[in-house]
Amino acid sequence: MEKCYFCKGNMIKKKIKHLHKWGEKYILFENLEVEVCKQCGEVYLSPETLYLIDKKTKEEIKPKRTIAVPVVAL
Repeated sequence: MEKCYFCKGNMIKKKIKHLHKWGEKYILFENLEVEVCKQCGEVYLSPETLYLIDKKTKEEIKPKRTIAVPVVAL
């Protein structure tokens, strides 16, 4: 992708962390290669990346590590 769909800004490739929720399950994916708009910050995941996220979410995985996440009610 060369230009952002929303603002027509330039895109850069970047690796990010992505918190994915599926039902009551949360998985933190690290080192996802995405494209990010330099102007508005919109993040684009490729179809291949979305496929891998979907696949990993549905299968039994052994996590690299587990983290605690605070829950705050407002």
